[in-house]
Amino acid sequence: MRKYLTLAEVKEILREENEKRELNPLQKSSLMHAEEFARLKKEDAEKLVEELMQLDFVDEKHAVKIADVLPIHPDQVRALYYKEKIVLPPEDIKKILDIVAKYI
Repeated sequence: MRKYLTLAEVKEILREENEKRELNPLQKSSLMHAEEFARLKKEDAEKLVEELMQLDFVDEKHAVKIADVLPIHPDQVRALYYKEKIVLPPEDIKKILDIVAKYI
């Protein structure tokens, strides 16, 4: 079973692992990336993903991506769904942005 992880979760996992042992170059690079771009704490990211997934039109994959990007504009939300050719109505995009706004 596939579990999607936010950058905040990846950062915490890799930091813990780094304390136990030397990370390989790919893991070090991933840790650097997560430290640079994770904008929420792990707990907040998890809460945000949970809250987003309560919306019937947001799946885990998109909830995690939204938590990583923290969109503030409707076009940013549309871009996250563009690959799957999903077009969300403006009222659904507003619901997503309202939830995200609580965490910024």
